[in-house]
Amino acid sequence: MPKTMSTRAWALLLVLSGTIFLEGIDIAMLAVAIPSIRSDLELPTDTAAWVMSAYVLGYAGFTLLGGRAADLLGRRRMFLAWLAVFLVFSSLGGFATEGWMLIVARFVTGVAAAFMTPAAMSIITTSYAEGPQRNKALLVFAGTAAGGFSLGLVIGGVLTAIGWRWVFFAPVVLAGALLAAAVRIVPAEGPRPVRTKKDFDLLGAAAAAGAMLLLAYGIVRLEHGTRGWELTLAAVLAGLALIGGFVAVERRTVVPLVRLGIFRTGSVVRAGLGAMLFVGAFFGFQFVATLYLQELRGWSSTQTAFALFVLGLDAVLAPTLTPRLVARYGNTRVILGGFVAAVLAYGAFLQVGLEWSYAAMFPVFALVGTAFALAYGPLTIAATDGVAEEEQGLAGGLLNTATQFGSAVGISAVTAVYGLALPAGDASPGETLDAFRAALAVPLTMVVLGAAVTAYGLRGRRTEEAPAAEIRQPVRG
Repeated sequence: MPKTMSTRAWALLLVLSGTIFLEGIDIAMLAVAIPSIRSDLELPTDTAAWVMSAYVLGYAGFTLLGGRAADLLGRRRMFLAWLAVFLVFSSLGGFATEGWMLIVARFVTGVAAAFMTPAAMSIITTSYAEGPQRNKALLVFAGTAAGGFSLGLVIGGVLTAIGWRWVFFAPVVLAGALLAAAVRIVPAEGPRPVRTKKDFDLLGAAAAAGAMLLLAYGIVRLEHGTRGWELTLAAVLAGLALIGGFVAVERRTVVPLVRLGIFRTGSVVRAGLGAMLFVGAFFGFQFVATLYLQELRGWSSTQTAFALFVLGLDAVLAPTLTPRLVARYGNTRVILGGFVAAVLAYGAFLQVGLEWSYAAMFPVFALVGTAFALAYGPLTIAATDGVAEEEQGLAGGLLNTATQFGSAVGISAVTAVYGLALPAGDASPGETLDAFRAALAVPLTMVVLGAAVTAYGLRGRRTEEAPAAEIRQPVRG
């Protein structure tokens, strides 16, 4: 069996990983640019907050539908079409002169990512044979996401200093290059079966999209304060009701949007739940750390970006160290190691003080990046491992749904806890620090729960999943 991938296989992986890198820098750069955008366009606080939240709403609302669309309508077709949509609406965001224009542009960009990312992942899982090469490809793909986010913080700080509109235009250049390369490199699929109306679960798609949008909206509203809690509660309850309706529809549909039997695959369910908890904790921690450095310590956005750059250590470790660990110990043990590392990191940061030096913070940030390298890539492998080829897009959509909801829950929960813990009026630095520590309990609790879920996957098992290096399957490429 060949131990290395062909040049064309690496070129394909480079293009597909480029899209997840694009997504990462897009989110991170906008996070850095929001204060400048708010000041230049004179946006109210709520409007500025929704510029960020609109992307999450679009992504979380449609990623499940996006994953299944890749299976039914063609992975290459969905990937190329929605990469083009991402390019167009990112460009439109750069020309925005009103808050509502930015919100619409970010929402549609999020929807584009919801279709594009599961398609990219399913192209990987169907183009590289299950085993060492698919694992390597998925680990590179996952590591590139963290690298994009970390680099995006730094690049966003630099571009914002030039002009915030470049935060929108820069991804357009990268998206254009990726689209041009993808047209040539992404392989054409074989003849697809003729589809009839019965093959498209339109009622299920509407119920799923409505449920995801309402639940995401309810979660995101927690970030914007406790005012209007009735609307928040109504959105969540309506979303849960639609989930019930969705399940009823799927049970009766001949060709369901989501085959409910996939939830009987324990590894898929544990991977989704683990990814939701891990990613939610990561984004919650990053949000609290950013607030601590900027609001309490008075660091500039550029200083903060460079301080958090070490979180991108995952981009180096994921394709180098993690495959070796997976080959030796199996996915589940490596995932558990990542959760344990995250527990140690977030627990250590609870001791943060008013005068902590960066030298004291650096080991914590490095440990967080290492934890991401250990957990996220293997979670991606576990979420798609053993799933039939015709459902790889669905598996990717389920995983991305979990991660998007995780990020929304993580940021919303730490924001809510921080707001509740902060005394009314002018808070002293000590009181503000106590509020940060209270908020840090959220990501710590999430990774503790994630570690428990992962450990349950090992419970009663005397033989770990076969190490990837021992799997003997032909390699495509």
